[in-house]
Amino acid sequence: MKKGEKALRPQDIHRAKLLEKRASVLSGLGMKFDTRARMGRVAEDDQAQISHDEFVSLRMNGLDYRQLRMVEEALDRLESGDFGICLACDESIAEKRLQALPWARYCVKCQDEMGAEMIVGGTGVPPR
Repeated sequence: MKKGEKALRPQDIHRAKLLEKRASVLSGLGMKFDTRARMGRVAEDDQAQISHDEFVSLRMNGLDYRQLRMVEEALDRLESGDFGICLACDESIAEKRLQALPWARYCVKCQDEMGAEMIVGGTGVPPR
């Protein structure tokens, strides 16, 4: 760090990562479009492949929208001062986890419990 420069706070680093991820997801969503509109009319033999490609594309769009929503929620938590607090147990999320996954909503313990609960067919809300 040079003289006169301010050290970046962890919140600033997380904000930068979140904004970068948001831009990445948004640009990916902007590149996707309807396969039929792009290809025009196709032979009957190709319909199954095109339908499959559209299904995969829609599925990927859904995943991208969920990712975008999680990033937006993390940015909101940063603004409100709740960033880095587990939504299930109200404990701090480890900084190492936030560095790897800045949109994390749960600490590792609650995330693991939630995954186990969902597998068993529960509500998906980890026990406290």
